[in-house]
Amino acid sequence: MVPLSWYIILGVILFVVGAAGVLVRRNVLVVLMSLELLLNSVNINFIAFAHFHDDFRGRIFAIFIIAITAAEVAIALGILVALVRNKATLKVDEITIMRG
Repeated sequence: MVPLSWYIILGVILFVVGAAGVLVRRNVLVVLMSLELLLNSVNINFIAFAHFHDDFRGRIFAIFIIAITAAEVAIALGILVALVRNKATLKVDEITIMRG
């Protein structure tokens, strides 16, 4: 059986890579993918701790996070399509104001 510390280390590595992608990158798609990495690292830790403590609450939280992430992706892609139509760019620095 894999020890709990390995799951925690994997979650920390994914979280650091995701945080670096959010802070360093300037492309909106890369920032969104980095946010997905952040949320998935939290899911790994929730499920690992739920398995370690033999409890379902961590798994339930992970399912809710996956559902919220799917809704976030759908909304974000709609916003990105609108941005590309209006600004023709996906760089975070060039997108300053969203007008309706």
